[in-house]
Amino acid sequence: MKKFNSVEGSITKNLKIIEWLKTELLSNISLLFKVMIKQNEIKILEILTNIIMSTYLLAKRLGYSFDQVDRRLEKQIENNINNKHQIEVWYGDLSEFSEHLKERR
Repeated sequence: MKKFNSVEGSITKNLKIIEWLKTELLSNISLLFKVMIKQNEIKILEILTNIIMSTYLLAKRLGYSFDQVDRRLEKQIENNINNKHQIEVWYGDLSEFSEHLKERR
């Protein structure tokens, strides 16, 4: 039986983590739909934050920095505002989100 060298082991470990994060993401989305029916506000917020966290961690494992994700998110929000995305037109949520992200920096 061949031993993994540290590079092969690292790649294998990274692939396992990616698969695990994908599963976590899907599980949390499924759970969110179930919990929304019960209207458990604390659990909904917990699941939403898990989805956000899993997304950031998955991006990192795929080779993107947290800062790259943040910059792309800001750009995507700006594009959707400029293209008059329906949620922006109806509620102004994207502008509010954009301001929130700017205040955090």
